[in-house]
Amino acid sequence: MPEHLITITGTVQGVGFRPFAARLAARLGIRGWVRNDLHGVEIRAVAGADALAAFAHALQHEAPPAARVAAVSTHVVGDHPGLPPVGDAFAILASPTGDGPTTTAATPDLALCADCRRELLDPANRRHGYPFINCTNCGPRYSILLELPYDRPHTTMRSFALCPECGREYHDPADRRYHAQPNACPTCGPHVELLDAVAGDGAVAGGGDPGRRPHRGRLHQTAALDDAAAALLAGRIVAVKGIGGFHLMVDATNDGAVAELRRRKHRAEKPLAVMFPDLSELRRHAAVSPTEEALLTSPAAPIVLVRRRPEAPLAPSIAPGNPWLGALLPYSPLHVLLLARVARPVVATSANLAEEPLCIDNAEALARLHGIADLFLVHDRPIAHPVDDSVLRPATDGPPIVLRRARGFAPTTFPLPAAAAEGEPLLCVGGHMKNTVALAHGSSVILGPHIGDLATLASQQAFQRQIEWLVSLLRVHPGRIACDAHPDYDSTRYARAAGLPVTTVQHHLAHLLACLLENPAAPAQVLGVSWDGTGYGGDGTIWGGEFIAVDTAARCARRVATLRPFRLPGGDAAVRDPRRSALGLLHELHGADSEATPREAAALGFTPGETETLLTLLTHRSHSPVTTSAGRLFDGVAALLGLARRNSFEGQAAMQLEFAADRAATDTSALPFAVSTVHLADGHTRLELDWRPALAALLERRATHDAATLAAQFHRGLAAAIAAVAQQIGLGAVALTGGCFQNRLLLTAAQLHLANGGFAVLRHRDLPPNDGNLAAGQALAVRLGITTV
Repeated sequence: MPEHLITITGTVQGVGFRPFAARLAARLGIRGWVRNDLHGVEIRAVAGADALAAFAHALQHEAPPAARVAAVSTHVVGDHPGLPPVGDAFAILASPTGDGPTTTAATPDLALCADCRRELLDPANRRHGYPFINCTNCGPRYSILLELPYDRPHTTMRSFALCPECGREYHDPADRRYHAQPNACPTCGPHVELLDAVAGDGAVAGGGDPGRRPHRGRLHQTAALDDAAAALLAGRIVAVKGIGGFHLMVDATNDGAVAELRRRKHRAEKPLAVMFPDLSELRRHAAVSPTEEALLTSPAAPIVLVRRRPEAPLAPSIAPGNPWLGALLPYSPLHVLLLARVARPVVATSANLAEEPLCIDNAEALARLHGIADLFLVHDRPIAHPVDDSVLRPATDGPPIVLRRARGFAPTTFPLPAAAAEGEPLLCVGGHMKNTVALAHGSSVILGPHIGDLATLASQQAFQRQIEWLVSLLRVHPGRIACDAHPDYDSTRYARAAGLPVTTVQHHLAHLLACLLENPAAPAQVLGVSWDGTGYGGDGTIWGGEFIAVDTAARCARRVATLRPFRLPGGDAAVRDPRRSALGLLHELHGADSEATPREAAALGFTPGETETLLTLLTHRSHSPVTTSAGRLFDGVAALLGLARRNSFEGQAAMQLEFAADRAATDTSALPFAVSTVHLADGHTRLELDWRPALAALLERRATHDAATLAAQFHRGLAAAIAAVAQQIGLGAVALTGGCFQNRLLLTAAQLHLANGGFAVLRHRDLPPNDGNLAAGQALAVRLGITTV
């Protein structure tokens, strides 16, 4: 029988693919071997034509749940001196060594599977109550990975030698832990310990030295979990080391404890995530749809936004003024054991100060979280890379809206289209907020997990470590760097100082191309609606309400329409103070000499002196940059409706506007927007979406309509206006991207109006619409040579 070499690419390492292939080969009577390599999984098989066809089909279509098979290729090979020989059976071989570039994807971390959960809770099982139980279907992957291929010596588990029983499981093809790299038990694996920060010197609760290796007794771990649970029930703040970093946990039903956490963490109003012991407990506090349940219980186990029940006995300070609750279920065995003891929901927020990166190291946590956490539930399995919790928001129709793409989803490989499949290795450093980095080489781009805002030295250092790790992991040295066109972003400064050629990509074009990257069947010509809060425009102004026509075949893009510009008095101060956006809108609506603007300014809460100063800035066009930002338009409308006077976190005012609209009674009316043609200085024309008629109507209707009704009319009017612009542009496909399309009402209404108008609607599926997609979009932009608008 002929010998065949089969290569499988995609996310196929760390998901039980080799054991799966070995069992499948045994079932079909195939001799040969399987191994990981730098590109995925490699198989040498000796089989007849029918068995080989069945084998190749099953490899693609019956793969383990966490696998993402990109391609399966098969070709006949003869005697090949570079390949191991085939024996009498089918074997799993050690991975070959090599120094070439890597094209396989590192597997994201996987939530506890049902089989391991049963064993965890079974008193008769030898891993009963063991906080690090795992198998080939679950457990840490990316967060413990040191290098590829994914084998135990290449993970932080390499310092834990397998005991005889775990070794037997690891080498038994019939066992669920066959080649499970993090495999461990209470005898040979990691252990937990509780450290008491109150002592001031890192003393271990119950005595001991935090620098020593934790006790190996089951009773010691049980006591640590019992004491941590008791502390939570007593209102104390506990830092808990999980899979990808530390959480700060506190009793979610204790408003005083939650308020104290906010005070210590410097997080005034931004919503906090809540971990529930199980689905039944979550249903007591929130309405959970089948779609939301599927997301919560998936291998990724993200935070999912669910609608909070008004009577839910949760601390009001968890998410002030927010009808949605960021909920997650225990996704690691340590979480399962701790939450079972607490038997109530707990806040589970990233263990850091505001704008700082996640803590992953025990000593680092003790230092950085001193004064925040009262106790530290730690373990001795090192975390190689910080991975925050992913956040998803179910959409009204279609896939969920990804708000933060991290644990369970990242890193991920995206195939580049054929037109962009060739080029030098390219490092893409994203933007300033919600930063991610990517590396394009060959025909794919690998996008790392969410890093966060680059506002502090610590976050900038985390950003640089992520770049170094990605380059090291893939064994590729980039020949060029892509960055945002904004000259003052820290990511741009990094690119300029790296000593490599730099290509800048316009912010809103990167958003659009990110959307096209995950919609490979899109036509060559697409109209992109790229709406967000801030992006550096091609003319040096602040963009954010853009309509961009892109032609990927002709490799060009043009800004064909935009929101009507207005000024922001005080510049960046308007981002924190939505009233300033409102004042800029009023000044553009009424003109400099109108008495209406000062009157509205007083209603907004400005003093006469503040009003005079800000109107002077607007009139003299001083320190009042021009913007077309849809995000600032949302802010201004929220302020005029009395829904928000400040943004204590990004997007707060816009969220309040959406929440108000969601409360509105059924009403089909909409605020009127206009579309006009603007003649530019260079002789070209551009469409302008004029918000002035809508704003005038809103001010007039305030006397007879409540804020919720007007907020809903504003959303409907904007959605109809998007479709009106699309009709005038005349392209058949429309992509919706940018942070404004995190707004479920706007996304749903825009999709409906566009679909009713006969347009194919493209939206994000795996990437967030926000700045978390910029690095991916930059990769496609540079490879296609479309970088400016």
